[in-house]
Amino acid sequence: MSVQLSPKREKIMLYALMALQFTVIVDFMIIMPLSAQLLDVFNISTAQFGILVSAYSLSASVSALLASGLADRFDRKTALLFCYAGLTIGTLGCAFSNSYEMLLAARVVTGIFGGVVSSLVLATIGDVIEPKRRGYAMGIVMLAFSLAAIMGVPLGLWISAHYNWQTPFMVITFICVLVFILCWFCLPSIKGHLNQPKQTMLQSYIGLLKVANHWWGFFTTMLVMFGGFLVIPYIAPTLVANGGMLEKELAYLYLVGGAVTLLSRPIIAKVTDKYRHANVFAVLVLLSFLPILLMSLTLKIPLYGHLCIAALFFAFVSGRFIPTSALVTASCEPQFRGRVMAFNASMQNLGSGLAALVGGLILVKAPSGEILNYPWVGALSITVGLISIFVARKVKAVS
Repeated sequence: MSVQLSPKREKIMLYALMALQFTVIVDFMIIMPLSAQLLDVFNISTAQFGILVSAYSLSASVSALLASGLADRFDRKTALLFCYAGLTIGTLGCAFSNSYEMLLAARVVTGIFGGVVSSLVLATIGDVIEPKRRGYAMGIVMLAFSLAAIMGVPLGLWISAHYNWQTPFMVITFICVLVFILCWFCLPSIKGHLNQPKQTMLQSYIGLLKVANHWWGFFTTMLVMFGGFLVIPYIAPTLVANGGMLEKELAYLYLVGGAVTLLSRPIIAKVTDKYRHANVFAVLVLLSFLPILLMSLTLKIPLYGHLCIAALFFAFVSGRFIPTSALVTASCEPQFRGRVMAFNASMQNLGSGLAALVGGLILVKAPSGEILNYPWVGALSITVGLISIFVARKVKAVS
């Protein structure tokens, strides 16, 4: 650890990072439940919507890949705030977009900076928090996902229903400004990693990629994201088109799912700290298969049935990311951590971006409005999950 904080200062830092992650996740997630509106407003296909989702992820993958060669050359706080400012500007661009092309460009800008932010958050945790408590720390920061689902996404849907689809992005921009100020005062300066010998970007990549353990961690992350995002971006449009849900009911889906993760994520974080990360990961992946299957079938059942499936989906599918993050963080020596987390973020975004594209290509919108082939997407997601269990067991903890 390059920085040691008092328990109080440490907790303040973790909650500041959680607030930051909250805005990043809401910014990324909100485009998906708005899919039904965007498909109509811009008169686009599911494949074009997949491109819209993947634009953020793939641009984030490229920027995180470049950052992996530079991440350990700057104070963590300086790098984090710079990238967060870029994300805020990109989100503002989404708010003023009035065409599919403009929104696509704005999502690319947002992704360029957003992809690096998350990796810097994880690197900060790795630098400040001792290994035996990283699951706990990540559990706090990752509560941002629960809060995003409970508060951010439902509120965004409510705002878009009463105003227009651009308004949620304007609100997110305002909150980002407030969080930037909070982080400016609450995050510590982290420079311990700067004592390492200076390297060129090529030397940095060679040093990073010659360690086989890093590759297994990266591959695990990419598979987890690919399997999840084959299904996730298309939950809202398929439930509306196939499952009989109303657009206004989608907010309840995220509200219930997020509430469940408030309970499940702290439990998963504690279990991750207690047992081997790969074993916890394997159990969660297996448990996630049932809700993935049920969600992809988009059964025509009452609202409470959809909410029960969503609860299981959010608990187990999103819960897989906690042991995955702990696994990757522990896979590298401290001098590699910034580069590893940046490269891992690249693989994470590459996996989700490719999955959104593949899912969009598999799905077909019938003349009746029904979206076809979603069960095949679910089956592919489960297959990828099985492969990820094998790969995760190859990762060794070194720090």
